[in-house]
Amino acid sequence: MQLPVFALMLCVFCVGTAEIAIAGILPDVATGLGVSVPSAGLLVTGYAVGVALGGPLITLLTLRVPRKALMVGLMAVFLAGNIGSYLAGNYTTLMTARIVASLAHGTFVAMAGLVAARMSPPDRQATAIAQVSLGFNLANILGSPLGTLVGQRWGWRATFGALAVTALAAIVLVVLAVPARGGEEGTGGAPGAVRDEVRVMCRPAVLASMAVTVLAQGAVFTASTYLAPLMRDVAGFPAGAMSVLLAVFGIGAVLGNLAGGRLADRDPTRGAVLCLTALAVALAVFWAVAPYRWPAAVVLLLFGAAGFSIIPVLQARVLALAAAAPLLALSANVSAFNLGNGFGAWLGGAVLDQGWGARSVTAAGCAAAVVALLLIVPAWVHRRRDAAARTAVPARTPGEEDRCAA
Repeated sequence: MQLPVFALMLCVFCVGTAEIAIAGILPDVATGLGVSVPSAGLLVTGYAVGVALGGPLITLLTLRVPRKALMVGLMAVFLAGNIGSYLAGNYTTLMTARIVASLAHGTFVAMAGLVAARMSPPDRQATAIAQVSLGFNLANILGSPLGTLVGQRWGWRATFGALAVTALAAIVLVVLAVPARGGEEGTGGAPGAVRDEVRVMCRPAVLASMAVTVLAQGAVFTASTYLAPLMRDVAGFPAGAMSVLLAVFGIGAVLGNLAGGRLADRDPTRGAVLCLTALAVALAVFWAVAPYRWPAAVVLLLFGAAGFSIIPVLQARVLALAAAAPLLALSANVSAFNLGNGFGAWLGGAVLDQGWGARSVTAAGCAAAVVALLLIVPAWVHRRRDAAARTAVPARTPGEEDRCAA
């Protein structure tokens, strides 16, 4: 990984950890601020809403800002939000600080992927996006557990303090390592920049790709949100094994993320079809082997790989579809991933509320993945037909060849 890409990945690790690490210290936050645990849980919701709604809006408002300056500024906003969280004396202040930090998330992740891609050769752009997205994987398997450990040992404020220190180090690395042009200049004040970004994002193919993102990410979170009851109550693992099982899932996620980048380097649409197919198959097999302890553990690894392979391929596909003005579309696609998180958690909860048992979340996730696949397969088939038509050369009879020569 090149140093500039590593700097961007570290920033993504910070914003990804900020989103999820608070889940492990919710009881401590609730006790410290004198609120209920469900009220503390809204701090997660507030951040997610800030990402989903703030990303496209902030992107539109900052289109004319040069990319490196924008990334540094966004991380400074994120840093300020975490310092505010560390200093928060009451629930309202903490919620406000969390929302401030979330406003940097969507635009920065979109910008980081775009800049990493633009700094890479054409046949390595999706791999660069995957390397930046690796920050989210590391947030899950490293950032969240460490954030929880720090909060439990030194108090919940220490988690936000550690995030602020890491964010500051990431900002310094971006300043030193990322080229001044940040891959290329920003939209640079072109009069039609906002109009072009909106027009490109509203293309039917781009909007359809975002719908695929919501469904695909929803398929992952339908099952992954409820891994604990699935692995304990259905597969029969003891509660103490969950940390190891989550590590297995995280290892699969890292491998899948990098594999997805390689697939998308060749053809993002084909890569998306392959990754969604793998996700649907993994969830179907997960349903079949869930009652059996060790087969379930093996499929958990495969599910993690398939589930996180979709991030680089779907981002790369949006980048390809919106190449003329990609930033707003990429930012909106980041919001689509967050909407998918919420949709998946809701779908899995709805299935459980129906009394169908924890095993059923894998079937529901499989159904969502199949619907996403059905949305994208026609586009892939159409592209293959177009490519075949362009490369086909009709055979000519000798008489036709003579007439052409004449």
